[in-house]
Amino acid sequence: MLLVQMSSPAAASSSPKTYKLDGADYVVLSANSNQARGLAEYAIDFLHNGLGKPDAEVLKRTELFHTDSVVCGLSALSLGTNAPTVLRAEALDYEQPAKGGALLSAKVFGSKKRVVAEKAIAANVSAVREWDSNGTVFGFNPRLGATHMAGEFGHNDFYPVVVAACQAKGLGGEIALKAMLLVDEIRGRLAEVFSLKTFHIDHVVHGAIGSAVVYGALVGATVAQIESAVGMVVAHYIPFRAIRAGEQLSDSKGASAALSSEVAVMSVQRSMRGFVGPADIFRNPEAIFRKFKPTTPKMTAEGDSPFNLVLTHSGKDWAIMGMHFKLGLYEHQSAGALQGVIDLFKAHPSLLTTPIKSIKIIAYQPAFGIIGDPSKRRPETRQSADHSMVYIISRLIKKARAVAAEAKDGAFPVDQVSLWRSLMLLPTDYSRTAIKDADTQALMKLIEFEHGGPSYDEKYPEGIPTSVVITNEAGEEHKSGMVLFPAGHARYEGPWSDIDQILQHKFETLAGLAVKDVPAALSKLTDLTSKSAKDLDTLYDFDIDYKHGPNVAAAGGARGKGKKRSREEEAAAAAEPMEY
Repeated sequence: MLLVQMSSPAAASSSPKTYKLDGADYVVLSANSNQARGLAEYAIDFLHNGLGKPDAEVLKRTELFHTDSVVCGLSALSLGTNAPTVLRAEALDYEQPAKGGALLSAKVFGSKKRVVAEKAIAANVSAVREWDSNGTVFGFNPRLGATHMAGEFGHNDFYPVVVAACQAKGLGGEIALKAMLLVDEIRGRLAEVFSLKTFHIDHVVHGAIGSAVVYGALVGATVAQIESAVGMVVAHYIPFRAIRAGEQLSDSKGASAALSSEVAVMSVQRSMRGFVGPADIFRNPEAIFRKFKPTTPKMTAEGDSPFNLVLTHSGKDWAIMGMHFKLGLYEHQSAGALQGVIDLFKAHPSLLTTPIKSIKIIAYQPAFGIIGDPSKRRPETRQSADHSMVYIISRLIKKARAVAAEAKDGAFPVDQVSLWRSLMLLPTDYSRTAIKDADTQALMKLIEFEHGGPSYDEKYPEGIPTSVVITNEAGEEHKSGMVLFPAGHARYEGPWSDIDQILQHKFETLAGLAVKDVPAALSKLTDLTSKSAKDLDTLYDFDIDYKHGPNVAAAGGARGKGKKRSREEEAAAAAEPMEY
């Protein structure tokens, strides 16, 4: 929480720069420089001081990823998913006055109330991440070679950080869209050079660093204050992959980005109050970067960061252009297998109606280790089901066979767009009822999942190397061949108009779960650069149609409008089994 305090971004960036311009489109933060300070200078100059000009196609892609995240978040709240509902209710207990409050404030999805900014951010980031269906990055930059192919994951979870900052400071859509692009640029470039998963650290750390930098730049923090905040994030708040271990995953997996963005913003606000965090954190010998990738024979104070950091300020070559859309609800490592099955249905429609004897999936590491873990063959929670290769593929096949059976006169569409649209995995495919479905369970038993070895591993993170073999009851094998760039992948080799059409279906379907006027909701999220500060202030003011969860009992969502439930009502709602 922060007492409003402003500094001049222009004044803060007038000293000599830590970053160096590289050609027409890039800046470089060298390993022997203070990269935390350089990130702060870069962000302030990009947002406030005229550094760079992104191509229109890049801004359009950013807007698509933002829309994707919002419809994911709204539908998660509508269906009463636990963590977003809990964190939203928590945020609404931190109400601030509409005007004249001492603390920076913003809004949660579906409410006109203002709450302290970091609580709004935690709630909204939790909602957009909950389905695990928004965009993905794999940390791969062939332009810069092997040192920029670390292959770290990450997701487009952090746009609510930008919207909250704009609501807090009265900023409009043009700077908001650039700031969304900037968050993705910072976390995406960090994913290219430092693999957190290798050291059992959760991928949200890169997003937390990006959030601290961009939030600070938007709300008026100085370069030194942003550097301090980044130091605090890295020194105090490193989440390990314990949140993703165990047989049945919990709320902590889906809410990891939310909790990390919350502490990132808190770190900015503490720094603006005067708290001084560790400086020059990327070269700090005891911080995660040099601790896990030493740059000196002995751990001494003097030493470089383990990497050069190269970021874009102009043109088309932004990290976001290498990020991937999920065309439904599934863990991103399963996209190659999904495409393989869809390709087989296109080539061999008989598989939709004839008995299946076995299904073999071959994939790469880390996919095999993450979604092929033996415990994932017995998912009981949605968080485990959406990280289970055998469940995801079984659900797709079950859905395909049901759709084919219902098709009149065998008129089942087998083109790429129609198949992805008609077979799109949705929240209902991960409900408690779906997880226990007998047909799905039977299909899971037919699947063999194996590691493809070096010939597969070497093609990641460039692609998602996966192959599928379906054998029918007659013993005939149908092979997909290796899939590298499934639909939704940034390097998808088909026409991008395919992806636009499939995404439109996804947006309409998920939005339709949450709001009654879908066209109006989607229109509200388009053409962000033309939005005024007033438009940004009401950007997330949707009238959510709650269908499951405690908000249904609270007078059709009146909880978001300020109505308090009694302790008895809260306890009764918490005791209800969650369908999602």
